[in-house]
Amino acid sequence: MATLGTIVAVGLAVVVALATFAWRRARKRRKAQRRQNPANDYVVRQDWSVSHDSLNHSSFVYFDIDRDGRYGLGDRPMGGVMVRLHDANGHFASQARTNRSGFANFTVSTKHGKAPIHLPGTYRFTVSVPPGWRASSSNEIQSQHFQPLPGSPAGMVSEAMLQPVGLFPIRRLGGHATAPATISVEKKGRILAVHPVGDGEDFSLDLADDADAIVVDGRGFARRLALSAYPTALGLLSSKIPGIADDAPLQTIGFDDVTARDFRKLPSGYAGFNWFNVNAISRDYVKDGEGYVNGNVSGDHVCYTSSGHPAEFSSERPFGFHSVLLAAAWLKSEGEVARIESWLGDQLIASDAITLSALTPVHYAPMLGQVTRVRFSTRRYWQLVLDDLIVAR
Repeated sequence: MATLGTIVAVGLAVVVALATFAWRRARKRRKAQRRQNPANDYVVRQDWSVSHDSLNHSSFVYFDIDRDGRYGLGDRPMGGVMVRLHDANGHFASQARTNRSGFANFTVSTKHGKAPIHLPGTYRFTVSVPPGWRASSSNEIQSQHFQPLPGSPAGMVSEAMLQPVGLFPIRRLGGHATAPATISVEKKGRILAVHPVGDGEDFSLDLADDADAIVVDGRGFARRLALSAYPTALGLLSSKIPGIADDAPLQTIGFDDVTARDFRKLPSGYAGFNWFNVNAISRDYVKDGEGYVNGNVSGDHVCYTSSGHPAEFSSERPFGFHSVLLAAAWLKSEGEVARIESWLGDQLIASDAITLSALTPVHYAPMLGQVTRVRFSTRRYWQLVLDDLIVAR
């Protein structure tokens, strides 16, 4: 049998529910009346004492292509970079990763107590610089003071917006030489450094920020490569593998003319090649796909290996495989390993393993003189992102 207390509690709950229902109906009716009246279409606000809304205070992070510390025309927004917020007392308040447009957003609101910025004071924004990267703008830590302003959207404003934060990776050059060789690092034709490489040695070299080319001279092989803004992997260097001639005409395939839409499977015949399991996709098509954003180095489209399964492109007529930009599609697959196999007819002439990142592509540049088929795969079947494939024909 229900007790008197239970009956009273149930009765109060019913009364509160009915009162809430009636209040909501009345509010809905008042809103409908206001909307029906044309005089309310463009009302000049009179009461500025209350703020009902919220807004984002954003930290913008970009890949500083030219490493000059200034967000310029050639630079590109970075996705997936972690930014942390600390409050006026130095306590951790929130964290956010940059989205595909390069913004890490933190909500500001005096009305919503759960907003990370809801009280006046000085807040610190810290961009987490990835290992092996640098902040070219030297402003990865910035502070902003927020003060009350009734009538503003969030009820609180800051002195200014945060300055853009530029990041770039330390460029490394890696590969494997089957014979003794020297690697000369150049800037505008002037030698900056010379590195000896031993017989059968794996090498990994840090390159000067202003270096623009490398020259490899080995026993029976030679390579020259104009450097990109990204880490570079030369793969296997061997006298048994002819390279591309220095004067060979090069063609860059950027995948931006595959489709004007967001997505399309590459059809055989595109750029004169047969394609298997390769899809072209807009950099903004996949939500939170960090590698689709950061692996995009030109235009608005990249390609990826569908479902992470092996993919390839081929031609009956031999061609030179110069280079391609490769990235992991997701931060969750940071460190995934790609296998790139190059064939001339039925003969496998090169097979290289490349460690991938979703934050930056790797400039894989084997500079193979003649191949007929190139196969891409990943060790754990994560999607591989490709952009700016360069061939010689």
